[in-house]
Amino acid sequence: MPLIKSVAKRLVDAAGLGLPARRLYHAWRPPEFSPPAPKPDVAPAPPVVDAYALRIEAERAHFRDTVDVHALPDIFHYWSNRYLAPKARAMGFHHPDDFFARNLGASLDHSRRPVKRVLSIGAGNCDTEVRVAQLLAAGGRRDFTIECLELNPYMLERGRQLADEAGVGDLIEGTEADFNQWVPKTTYEAVMANQSLHHVMALEHVFAAVHAALEPQGRFVVSDMIGRNGHLRWPEALAIVQEFWRELPEGHKYNHQLLRHEDPYDNWDCSVSGFEGIRAQDILPLLEQTFAFDAFLAFANVIDPFIDRSFGHNFQSGRDEDRALIDRIEARDETEIRAGRIKPTHMFAVMHTGTEGTIRCLDHLTPRFCLRIPD
Repeated sequence: MPLIKSVAKRLVDAAGLGLPARRLYHAWRPPEFSPPAPKPDVAPAPPVVDAYALRIEAERAHFRDTVDVHALPDIFHYWSNRYLAPKARAMGFHHPDDFFARNLGASLDHSRRPVKRVLSIGAGNCDTEVRVAQLLAAGGRRDFTIECLELNPYMLERGRQLADEAGVGDLIEGTEADFNQWVPKTTYEAVMANQSLHHVMALEHVFAAVHAALEPQGRFVVSDMIGRNGHLRWPEALAIVQEFWRELPEGHKYNHQLLRHEDPYDNWDCSVSGFEGIRAQDILPLLEQTFAFDAFLAFANVIDPFIDRSFGHNFQSGRDEDRALIDRIEARDETEIRAGRIKPTHMFAVMHTGTEGTIRCLDHLTPRFCLRIPD
C-alpha cells in the first residue's frame, strides 16, 4: 500500500495538482498468479498501477464537493457579454441554456413518441439540464425526460435535489456510468453534451454510440472546447499570448488554480493527471467524420488564459485599463482567427446523422475552416 500511495502522489505532484484540496484515490490490478519468491539479491517488482483507474478516482475526488463547476471570473462575463453574446444572437440564441433548449425542443418536435428521451453526456451536477428542462416546461412542454449520464454519484445526487427544488424532478433522471464505456440501451430524440467531451478518452466509441442511439430526425447538440490537448496553446497562438503576457502587471500573473506566480507564462498541460482536455484537439475532426453539421459557432483562442479561472480573477471589469487590454486581445484574436492563422478553441454545434446540407455559421468559419491539424 505505501508504494502505491507513493506512485499516486508522484503522478499528482508531477502534474502540479498536489494541492491540499485534492484527494487522489488509488487502484491497481492484482497479479493473476502467485510468482515464486524472489531471490535474495533481486528486488521484488512493484505492483502494476492502473493509470486509467487513477484518473477516474482523481476525477471523482476532485468533483465530489464541487458545487459550481462552471463558475468563471467577472472579467469573463465582461468579455462574453460584449463579444460572444452578439455572435450567439446572430446564430439565433441568447445564452448556452437557450441554445440547448431551442435545439433540443426542435428535435423533440419531430417525434411521435408520447415521452421523448434526451441524453446528456457527462452531466455533472445536472444544473444545465435542470435549467433547460425549466425552459422547455415554461414553453408548455413536459413530454420528455433528460437522462443525465454521469460518473460521479455525488454530483448526480446534487442534480436530483436541484431538479426537485426547481419543480422538474419528473423530467430529470440520473444514470451513473463511465461515458468511455457507455453502451446505449434505448434510442433518443436528442443527445446533448455541455462542456463534457473534452473529458472523454474514448471519443470514437462515444461518437459511434451517439450516432447509433439517435432517432432518424435526432440531433446531437454540443457546447465544448476544441483547442489543443490539455488546453495548451498551439505554437502560433502561444507566441501571441506571450506578446500580451509581457505587458501584464506582475499582479496579473498569479495562477489562482495552481497557486503560483507565472513569469513567463507556463503553457501547462492540465491533462497529465485527470481527464481535463484529454483529447480536446480530436473532438472537431472526429465529429466532422461522424456527423453532418446543421449549425456551428466557433470562437476564441488567445483570449482564453486572460479570462479563465487561472488568471481571470486578476482582472477587474470595473478597471478601465483591464477592460482596454481585454478589448485589444480580443481584437487581435478575432483578426487572427478570421485570417486562419490561428484556430478557435470553443464551439457550439448542432449535428445529425444524415447527409451534409447547408451549415449555419458566421461567415466563412465552417467546421472545416476551423480545424487545426497537428503538425
